[in-house]
Amino acid sequence: MKPSISVLTLGVDDLERSVAFYRDGLGFATPGIVGQEFEHGAVAFFDMQSGVKLAVWNRRDLAHEAKVPLGAPSMSEMTIGWNVRSSEEVDRIMEQARQAGAAIPDPPHETFWGGYSGHFLDPDGHLWEVVWNPAWEFVEDEQNTRKQEGMRP
Repeated sequence: MKPSISVLTLGVDDLERSVAFYRDGLGFATPGIVGQEFEHGAVAFFDMQSGVKLAVWNRRDLAHEAKVPLGAPSMSEMTIGWNVRSSEEVDRIMEQARQAGAAIPDPPHETFWGGYSGHFLDPDGHLWEVVWNPAWEFVEDEQNTRKQEGMRP
């Protein structure tokens, strides 16, 4: 079996606010909130590359679904990496996130390993890294979506 990730689900406190941040602020494509007719079912999906989806779901409903206790959110447990083609693209996306309401704890800068990155927090405190890695090459696949080749040093 080859491991793969097809959906990243973020637990959020305000579903409509999160949809506005990702759709209106960052320009992510979505059909909007679906599943509102079900108790604990309201969720929004955003199309990413190569069939990957980002989902935002109320934290309390996610905990209910997974049958785990609802705990306090912690932004230091995981980052979502957004690899881009240039340092200029890092700057542009970080500014777009800031204008959409993201907090910027780590402004764009040159990294110790020779790349360029910055971090932002979405409205629910989920930590994103926007990064350019000069060792990675982007190529187009048959669906005209970006693919990365190489590895981060």
